[in-house]
Amino acid sequence: MTVVESVAEAAGVSRQERLAELRSRMASIPARGDGQIVSSIPLGGTVGESAVGEAPAGVAGDRAGKAGILPVPAGIAELLPQGGLVRGTVVSVSGAASLLVGLVASVTASGGHVAVVGKPQLGALAAYEMGAQLERLAFVPDPGPDPVEVAAVLLDGMDLVILGLAGASVPPSRARAVVARARSKGSTLVVTDGHWDGVEVRLEAQVNGYGGFGCGRALGRGRLESLSLAVRARGRSFQPRTTRLDICSAAGRVEWKPALEVSAAQVVAL
Repeated sequence: MTVVESVAEAAGVSRQERLAELRSRMASIPARGDGQIVSSIPLGGTVGESAVGEAPAGVAGDRAGKAGILPVPAGIAELLPQGGLVRGTVVSVSGAASLLVGLVASVTASGGHVAVVGKPQLGALAAYEMGAQLERLAFVPDPGPDPVEVAAVLLDGMDLVILGLAGASVPPSRARAVVARARSKGSTLVVTDGHWDGVEVRLEAQVNGYGGFGCGRALGRGRLESLSLAVRARGRSFQPRTTRLDICSAAGRVEWKPALEVSAAQVVAL
């Protein structure tokens, strides 16, 4: 799998030198949309063999960047006014990690390039099982003391950048500068695990149940077959919307299946 193990605070290497190396490696990546694939961005880490997954079922959208919208898993699209993540915006995601993995799978499977910064727990295997194209996915699990700067640089060459803030609160002035950069580059930034002023959309997900563990006397004797998520979307231009999605395994693939109806008893308060 294509994984960057570390961005490394290598001995004797300053922050400026690490960022210069990152920019140099970004310059070698083919431009988005030219049909080339993006490899990982090793800054002192190691790279293994890449693996290619099939396009996930239920992805909303044909190719990343079509009409300026990045695709999202089925069901999530119905929550968003544009049917996906608008390029040049900042989106906040919180709660269940499956939502982030679904975004990674949807964008890479539709031809886009994704970078994941500061989220070492976000697994490449889970993304692959959802249909992610791992050769279009770069991991920077340890971005050093300034992950915001690393993410800002990656906006130059990626369609989607996921940034883990590790509980930090980004100053409004700096947030505005990064938003302007995302807008100028036509990239989408997803922030998680922290506070960021001025986001266009907030997505919140909570686990709402599991399937496959049996029932009655057999309760707890089965195997996990599905995961139910309650997902809420809030934005500047629309009222909050909530839905329930079932993530399940089918024929060796992980699929997103929107529930037809959502009752008050089914949805966990977000």
